Amino acid sequence: MEHVAVNPWAALAYLIAGVCFILALRGLSSPTSSQRGNRFGMIGMGLALITTLITHVPTIHVLVVGQAEDVDYWAIFSRVDPVALIEILAAIGVGAAIGLTTARKIAMTAMPQLVAAFHSLVGMAAVLVACAAYLNPAAFGIVDPLGQILTVSRIEMGLGVAIGAITFSGSVIAFAKLNGNMGGAPIMLPGRHVINLGVLAGILLLIAYFTQDQAPWVFWTVTLLSFAIGFLLIIPIGGADMPVVVSMLNSYSGWAAAAMGFTLHNTAMIITGALVGSSGAILSYIMCRAMNRSFISVIAGGFGAEAASTGGAAKVDRPWKRGSAEDAAFLMSQAEQVIIVPGYGMAVAQAQHALREMGDKLKEHGVRVKYAIHPVAGRMPGHMNVLLAEANVPYDEVFELEDINSEFAQTDVAFVIGANDVTNPAAKTDKSSPIYGMPVLDVEKAKTVLFVKRSMGGVGYAGVDNDVFYMDNTMMLLADAKKMVEEIVKSLD
Repeated sequence: MEHVAVNPWAALAYLIAGVCFILALRGLSSPTSSQRGNRFGMIGMGLALITTLITHVPTIHVLVVGQAEDVDYWAIFSRVDPVALIEILAAIGVGAAIGLTTARKIAMTAMPQLVAAFHSLVGMAAVLVACAAYLNPAAFGIVDPLGQILTVSRIEMGLGVAIGAITFSGSVIAFAKLNGNMGGAPIMLPGRHVINLGVLAGILLLIAYFTQDQAPWVFWTVTLLSFAIGFLLIIPIGGADMPVVVSMLNSYSGWAAAAMGFTLHNTAMIITGALVGSSGAILSYIMCRAMNRSFISVIAGGFGAEAASTGGAAKVDRPWKRGSAEDAAFLMSQAEQVIIVPGYGMAVAQAQHALREMGDKLKEHGVRVKYAIHPVAGRMPGHMNVLLAEANVPYDEVFELEDINSEFAQTDVAFVIGANDVTNPAAKTDKSSPIYGMPVLDVEKAKTVLFVKRSMGGVGYAGVDNDVFYMDNTMMLLADAKKMVEEIVKSLD
């Protein structure tokens, strides 16, 4: 393998970029510091990108032969390859334009599927890099004197293409489920556990064999099987577990990038990939604990999937009470404390700004207002926190489940807006329910529950009905969430 000298300034730049990425993760752990965290992330990525461009700029080697004073001489000069540099800068420009346009136009309701789409692109990038390294290993400096790919590089390449392909195909399925192209209910394949374990074992065995034989059939078989297992792993996972899947795929994309960083000898990719991979894995673990799930059970096919495939019909024939915006405004204006519980329905209606205005009006009436956030409300981690922050809801009014759940019993009104599964008491009582065991917000313990919902005919993303709809202390507010909240604001005036 050709020895490549390490530029000390490049190493220092990558180190600074790595520190920026760590500070970015630190900042993103809290809504109050999230903007600062994003700035650190952008600075770190910009520094890493510029350093990589400078240290890996494409060059052309020119051999010059001549004679001076009857002495033959030769020299090799290197200069920047303008065509390759233009191609790289054009690719960066196209990507930047797509990113800027997407960031400006994407609706917050589409953020979960956007994240899944980004994960798929990271996975496919890892696959393409691995394929390029396999087809032209000399260009990557990963060959021995006999022209064979180095053993350690074969391991990196095999793991990179496998994790990248799993990330891509799994993220495509997650995107389709989140975007409504596929149903949120689990798709159960017969003998799926045996199939999944068999395919995973086959991939690992082939990667091990790849270290001894770099035949094309081995590499491409690993690639195809990895694409297949990504589909097989995510299809059986139901909508209730989709936030865990999104964070899990985030972790996969990080490990894929780290593996390719070794192949490309790029320290920044290794650091960034390791940070993304480890933080995504930790987040997935935290969310599984919050949902009382086993991480392995989610990966293996979705918690309670069998129950979800047989149940989930809405029980619309049960008696329930309907209220109006005027009723809701009167009840909340007379309350001492109102706890607002936002969910994905609020995101779909883009009602967060109207909701914040309603909270301000209630505080003018002397009502104490708090917001209760479930760890998996919405369809990605932190979805509700981002929406409320966008509407300038004060951070000190927003509470996580474990911090506020005990207050519902002493609360006058629980105002639930588009949150179904995370308020369903069946998670505590019905062992046949697909959400059984998941901690939920105890909204039913409030003196009055105001539940904003489009209609009584629908069920939550997990496909199960909510007993709160039919309780004596519940008043259903059936309308578009934004329209209902705006009418409540008018009534409060």
